[in-house]
Amino acid sequence: MDTSATLRQALLTHREQTLTRLYQRTFPLVRRYVQQHGGSASDAKDVFQDAMVVFYEKATAESFALTSSVSTYLVGISRNLWRRELTRRQQLPATSLGAEHEQAVAEDVGPGADERESLPVFDYVAQLGERCKNMLLAFYYFQQPLEQIASSLHYGSIRSATVQKFKCLERLRKSVRAVVAEALAHH
Repeated sequence: MDTSATLRQALLTHREQTLTRLYQRTFPLVRRYVQQHGGSASDAKDVFQDAMVVFYEKATAESFALTSSVSTYLVGISRNLWRRELTRRQQLPATSLGAEHEQAVAEDVGPGADERESLPVFDYVAQLGERCKNMLLAFYYFQQPLEQIASSLHYGSIRSATVQKFKCLERLRKSVRAVVAEALAHH
C-alpha cells in the first residue's frame, strides 16, 4: 500500500481484509491517544469507526492523494474527531448517573422496553425525511458508491453528496441522542 492508487485498489477489491489490517495496525495508537486525552476504550472505538468511514470515503475517491502513511493519516483524523468530541462534551451540561440510573436505562433499552424508546434505527432513519432516508440507505444498507448516489439523487457533485450524507448522519445521531436523553430524564 505504498501509493494512493494501490491503496484505493486494495480498498475496492479487498475491502474487508484491507480495513482489518488497517484496524489492527492503527487502532492501538488511537486507543492510546484517546485514553491519554480523557476518553475510554469505548470512546476510542467510536472515534476510530468514524475515522475509518471518513478515511474510506476519501481513499476511494479518484482525487485522493496520500502524503503520509495510512496509520499517520488515520491517527490524524481520529485526533481531530476526538478533539471535536471533547469540545462537544464541554458544551453539554455535566450529568452524573448513579448505578440505579444506569441499570434503569439498560433495562429500558433491553427487551420489553417502551415502544417509543426502542425503535429500530431504520425507524429513526425514516423520520429524517425522504431525501436523508434515501441517502443513508443507499450508502450504508445497499453500499452504493457515492458516484451512483450523487447521480441517482441528483446532487451536483460527489462532494455535495458526501456533505449531505454527513449532515443526514448527524441528524440521525441527534435524534437518537434526544431519545436517550429523554429516557434518562424519566428516571
